[in-house]
Amino acid sequence: MRYKKSFLKQFLKEKKMVGSMTPSSRFLALKMLENVDFETAEVIIEFGPGCGVFTEKIISKLGPNARLLVFELNDQFFDALKNKINDPRVTIIHDSAEKMEFYLNQNNITKADVIISSLPLANFPDQLKISLLESSKASLSQNGKYIQFQYSLESKKSLSRVFSNVAISFTPFNFPPAFVYTCSEFN
Repeated sequence: MRYKKSFLKQFLKEKKMVGSMTPSSRFLALKMLENVDFETAEVIIEFGPGCGVFTEKIISKLGPNARLLVFELNDQFFDALKNKINDPRVTIIHDSAEKMEFYLNQNNITKADVIISSLPLANFPDQLKISLLESSKASLSQNGKYIQFQYSLESKKSLSRVFSNVAISFTPFNFPPAFVYTCSEFN
């Protein structure tokens, strides 16, 4: 319950950064992670974890030698994640997702296998959105996937502009219901 209150408070305070009044549901978490091959994924990046609904699910499935880099810009969510997560495979970064290439280099990582994004792309200016998506694509391995959820189909055009393959699924069991985009350069 305290996560819901904190989420609502942050939504009202930071509407451009926090895209929802409530944390994501377990149904959305399952939908977001259903196309992740945790047996082969060595590096996963998560953008905008909020209170860590997806983060906890990723950690529970993460391989013993895999790495998870988590980018959270919101001060309150970052502090909560730092206090909640104590796993040597996880690096929690208090910075913009735009700087992922810097942090990959800093952690001696060349490419990520999967990027899981909860960023509210619909709230971003077009230039920032495209820049972030292109940087994400450049940071992915050859068979990498970029997985993004949104509450509308508004971002489909931007995602299709950057990625050659964009598959869309839907989960009505979230508030609000959400679309999940799985993007890649392969079919």
